[in-house]
Amino acid sequence: ALASIIRLVQDAQGSKVPIQRIVDRVSGYFTPAVMILSIMGFIVWYDFGPSPSLAYALIVAVTTLIIACPCALGMATPMSLTTGIGLGAQNGILIRSGDALQTAERLNAIILDKTGTITHGKPSLTDVVLVPGQVETVIITLAASVEKVSEHPLALAIVEAAQMRGLILSEPHEFEAIPGHGVSAIVEGLRVLIGNLKLMRREGVDLNGLEDKSRRLADNGKTPMFIAIDGELAGVIAVADTLKDDSKDAISTLREMGLEVVMMTGDNERTANAIARQVGIDRVLAEVLPQDKAFNVQKLQLEGKKVAMVGDGINDAPALAQADVGMAIGTGTDVAIEASDITLIKGSLLGVVTAIQISRATMKNVYQNLFGAFIYNTAGLPIALGVLYPFLGILLSPLLAALAMSFSSVTVISNANRLRSWKPTQLMSTSNEMEAIK
Repeated sequence: ALASIIRLVQDAQGSKVPIQRIVDRVSGYFTPAVMILSIMGFIVWYDFGPSPSLAYALIVAVTTLIIACPCALGMATPMSLTTGIGLGAQNGILIRSGDALQTAERLNAIILDKTGTITHGKPSLTDVVLVPGQVETVIITLAASVEKVSEHPLALAIVEAAQMRGLILSEPHEFEAIPGHGVSAIVEGLRVLIGNLKLMRREGVDLNGLEDKSRRLADNGKTPMFIAIDGELAGVIAVADTLKDDSKDAISTLREMGLEVVMMTGDNERTANAIARQVGIDRVLAEVLPQDKAFNVQKLQLEGKKVAMVGDGINDAPALAQADVGMAIGTGTDVAIEASDITLIKGSLLGVVTAIQISRATMKNVYQNLFGAFIYNTAGLPIALGVLYPFLGILLSPLLAALAMSFSSVTVISNANRLRSWKPTQLMSTSNEMEAIK
C-alpha cells in the first residue's frame, strides 16, 4: 500500500497541468524569436554601433541569448506542482495528476454521496413496526438471513441487530440484489422482500397503512425498509446512520468558499432531506439509481458548472469518473478509489476542503511564478539589446546577464518553496462562531 501511494505521488508530480502545456508552446516560439533578435542585434550593432563595432555586436548578441534563456519560465509550473502535490500527500490527500490539481481550483459545485461520505456508513437498527399478528424476532431473523449476503451498510445494521439479540440465521437461496430498490431471497421456503416503496409498488404489495409511519421515520432522518413475506407486508424496519463529526463544519466551509453543495443518494427523499437539513445542504438529489448517478453529475455540468463528486462506494465509481474532479473517501471501496482523481486517505470531508485549498494555493503560486518569469524576460530583452545605451550609455555585461538569469530561477524556486509552509485553514461555521463567542 505504501509503495502504491509513493508511486501515485511520483506519477502526479511528473505530470503536466494544462497551463504547463501552454507555457511549453509559448517557449517553443519564444526561444527561436530570441535567437532571431540576437542575430538582428548583432547586425545592427555591427553596422551602426561605436568602434570596435565587432566587440559591441558580440556583447549584445551573447547578452541577449543569456538573459532571455527561458529557464525560469520552464521551471515555474513544475516546481509549484511538485511542492503542491507533496503538500497534499503530507495532509493525507493523494492527487493523481496535475490536471486534477488545476481543475480543482476552478470548481464551483460539489456533489456529496450520503452514506459513508457525509455519514459514517455504519447505521444501526432503531425501529421495528409490525403488521398485527407478526412477531418481531421472527421478522428480524428473516430480514437478517436475507441481508447477511449483502454488502450494503444498511444490511450490515440488520445483521448486527440480529446477532446482538442472539438470533440464529438461516441460509438464503435465490438471493437477488435489485439496484435502487432492495433485495429478494428465499428463506426457509418463504419469499422475503426487503426494500423501499418503489420495490413494494413494483411487486404489488399492499402497504397496509404503514406508508404514513414510514414517512414519519424518514422525516426523523431514518431509513425505513418494508418487509414483505410471500407477497404480504409484514412490517417496516428503520435504521439510522449517524453524521460524521466534522461533516457539518466541512459543508459550511465549502459553502463559504463559494461552492454549491449538492447531496446525492439512493435513499428515499424524506430521509435524504432530513440529513440535508442537519448539515445545511439545500439541494438534494434523492432516490437516485446507481446507473443514474453519472447522469446527474452530467446534468450539473450542462448547467455550465465545474463539478466535483465525492463518494466511497462501488456505485459511485461512474459518477466519480464523469465528474471534472472525482474525490474518493479512502475508507471506501477500491473501485471508487481507482475511478477518482483525488483520494482522501483520512475519510473526512474536511479533506475535501483541504484539497481545494491546496489546489488554489498551488495554482496561485504557479501564476505568480509565470508572471515573474514573463515580466523578467520581457523587461530583460530590451536592456540586453542595448536600448538604454543611446540615452544613458548603459550596455549590459554578459556576466551581469548570467547573474540576472540565475537570480530569476532562484526566485521561482524560492517562491515555490513558500508553499511548504502553507497550512490548511478551516473557516468557522456559525455554530462554531457562537461557541467561540461564548
